[in-house]
Amino acid sequence: MKIDGTHYRSIWREADGTVKIIDQRWLPHELRIVSLSTRKDFADAIRDMWVRGAPLIGATAAYGVAVQMAEDASDASLSETYEVLHETRPTAINLRWALDEMIRLLKSLPPEARAEAAFRRAADICDEDVEINRRIGVNGLALIREIAARKGGGRVNVLTHCNAGWLATVDWGTATSPIYHAVEEGIDIHVFVDETRPRNQGAQLTAWEMLNHGVSHDLIVDNAGGHLMQHGEVDLCIVGTDRTTAQGDVCNKIGTYLKALAAHDNGVPFYVALPSPTIDWTVWDGVKEIPIEERAQAEVTHVQGRMPDGVIGQVLISPQGTPARNPAFDVTPARLVTGLITERGVAPASAGGLAALFPDLARAAG
Repeated sequence: MKIDGTHYRSIWREADGTVKIIDQRWLPHELRIVSLSTRKDFADAIRDMWVRGAPLIGATAAYGVAVQMAEDASDASLSETYEVLHETRPTAINLRWALDEMIRLLKSLPPEARAEAAFRRAADICDEDVEINRRIGVNGLALIREIAARKGGGRVNVLTHCNAGWLATVDWGTATSPIYHAVEEGIDIHVFVDETRPRNQGAQLTAWEMLNHGVSHDLIVDNAGGHLMQHGEVDLCIVGTDRTTAQGDVCNKIGTYLKALAAHDNGVPFYVALPSPTIDWTVWDGVKEIPIEERAQAEVTHVQGRMPDGVIGQVLISPQGTPARNPAFDVTPARLVTGLITERGVAPASAGGLAALFPDLARAAG
């Protein structure tokens, strides 16, 4: 996608071999591009959310392996790199998927061939992610077209949660890809952007994306979504996912479950944009089996923003000493999900629905 008319991906490798990312901690107030040069850089970037979003985390980990192979391509280094990067974020399945892809490829190669092969596979993972997200957009566009036709060409109102945009992937985004495709087709579309406390990825990232791409949007507080649905102002919800079980339970940013409940109560279609690497075929019951990351209390007790003097800083919003809980994700049961928008089509949120679209992956899993 574009920033001020210039095309960017969220991660890329320069001609000189340097891997660069957009450091998302400073958006929307500053666009900072940084280089990642060591395994520690990549681990820090994933753990401390310089990058975030399941697909982008996976792509970043792949490049992290490649950079380490250029430094030390021994078996011990490869195994240690897997462990160091895997422990950075426990919930997003794309992290494990990308690392497993790299291990499968590199273990069969002699050390002297590993660095070149690793960089090539990391680049392929990025390109594959872009194409997956483009196809998710095409398949989701059909749903938006139907609503637009039913409304006689009237405005289609979409509610999003967190950021499942191009900043959460390599390009296009998952939940935003159908929106971007609709804009390109000339459909009158409007987006209600959930702020998404506690880290405000909706307010800081999705709104920034919408603004830069010229998409009509309103920022809303998280608790306003149900009210808008009650009054018929939301035509459909589209959210992303960090891990989806084999039966269609969806783990996504905290607050997604509450949006799904409100949508179900008001008859609003609730779709999840699902890239196939985000399916965990080894997990069945999302509530019981998916580990939920607990992040720092300060994300809840403080907010980041630009101060009147222009400095970006943290502000305490709770009483000093008040403890906080900060589960980063929740699980939306499959029964609350209208459909899963994938690169192969729209599937029912069920074991049968997923297996019908991805029989090869379901068989391989077991």
